[in-house]
Amino acid sequence: MTERPNGRAPLSSNVVAERPAAAAGSEATPPAPGGAAVSGALAAAALAALTVLVVHLLLPNGQTPQPAWTDALAPWLRPYPAALEAMFGAAVLLAALQGAWRPLRPWALHYAPLAAGTVVAFGAWDLITLKFGWMTLPFFPGPGAVLAALVEDRALLFESTWHSLLLLLTGYAVGVTAGLVSGVLIGWFTRVRYWGMPILRVVGPLPATALIPLVMTLSSQAFVSAAALIGFAVWFPMTMLTASGIANVRISYLDVARTLGAGRLYLIFRVALPSALPNIFLGLFMGLGASFLTLIAAESVGVPAGLGWYLTWQQNFVEYAKMDASILIMALFFSTLMTLLFAVRDRVLRWQKGVIKW
Repeated sequence: MTERPNGRAPLSSNVVAERPAAAAGSEATPPAPGGAAVSGALAAAALAALTVLVVHLLLPNGQTPQPAWTDALAPWLRPYPAALEAMFGAAVLLAALQGAWRPLRPWALHYAPLAAGTVVAFGAWDLITLKFGWMTLPFFPGPGAVLAALVEDRALLFESTWHSLLLLLTGYAVGVTAGLVSGVLIGWFTRVRYWGMPILRVVGPLPATALIPLVMTLSSQAFVSAAALIGFAVWFPMTMLTASGIANVRISYLDVARTLGAGRLYLIFRVALPSALPNIFLGLFMGLGASFLTLIAAESVGVPAGLGWYLTWQQNFVEYAKMDASILIMALFFSTLMTLLFAVRDRVLRWQKGVIKW
């Protein structure tokens, strides 16, 4: 098997097996963490949650307290203290279970410091806003007010999240499909590339939000218009990176396939596309990021619900706690979708493990 001129290993299922023994040994499965290390990490998370909880309950408030509906609850039953108590209880429970359930140890050791850091960040937010009043209401509510708003509007936020997910996936699917088709055509066919690349360079960089007036006139359906905006934002990076991956397939792969009698469709779908998968996944990631940016603006074209719609609606009523609650939901929502795409990438491109580190 010949080496690539650019130094990369060839596309082969035997890539990892052909690496030097020392390099392969360096990526061997690490030993399972000991119980003491896991217990220490979980103890740090539990201590962080307990400390932040005690500080929240004992220090006087420098801001106006949480929304009025929480006054009927005991201080330790309000949403923010209850979340800290749940974090403390979960850390203690995991510390008790990790001795009997060893597969839990790597997961707990990895996520316990992140959980402790998150709790400390919320504690600092609570001190700066609610306790010391360094950042004043209504513009800077504390975490207690934001979590209370999240609980209060949970039904509407759930509905808005569902609408945003449906709109995002529809627009993303349209953009990915169009980008794959146009990317393959531009990358494979010379005549299409001659005419397509100038059009792509002119139309592609246009921000999708600049086209809102145009798409609103093209369709009376708000959902269709919003999905078209997201699809356009995804289409450009998907097309560019797919075309680049197709155009840069090694000629030797194509020559070998032709020698074995492969036709054009086989060359495109069984040789070129698999070889271009790393570039295609880059396009998927860039398109997903572009869809997040476009989603909020796309929901301003008249859709009946959505996180962007909810954010704009609460802004009109100067409900900053509810605005922050929607932003928190967006962060979790977008992070989850990106994590799922990473998982798909890791599974589809598992042959790249050891060739490219991620």
